[in-house]
Amino acid sequence: MKSKSKIERQLQKKTNPELVNTIIAAKKKKEWNEVASILSSSKKNRKNLNLEEIDKEVKEGEHIVVPGKVLSQGEINKKIKISALGFSEKTKEKLKESKINFNLILEEIKSNPNAKEIRILK
Repeated sequence: MKSKSKIERQLQKKTNPELVNTIIAAKKKKEWNEVASILSSSKKNRKNLNLEEIDKEVKEGEHIVVPGKVLSQGEINKKIKISALGFSEKTKEKLKESKINFNLILEEIKSNPNAKEIRILK
């Protein structure tokens, strides 16, 4: 786990305002510090996952956080909740059709500051 000062130094290199805001919000809450640590590091450490990979990893009713982007290949056959840094347009359509709850990590930090019942897919 990185220190807040290291996350702060890495944050200075980021230019995407949405990413910067997400990292700032995550590092303020110790429960979200691991997400801030992953997002503040290089892009190759972020996890971009397809729906089929998520479906294999999760259990029914689980709430997961993807510190990266969710891509549209495959289907999800379980009722879960997904929070991610981003979603492709096709993924959003598939998730809406499947009635799966999804939101951005920043929104999740605001609504669930204690990171209650979440699992980070790394």
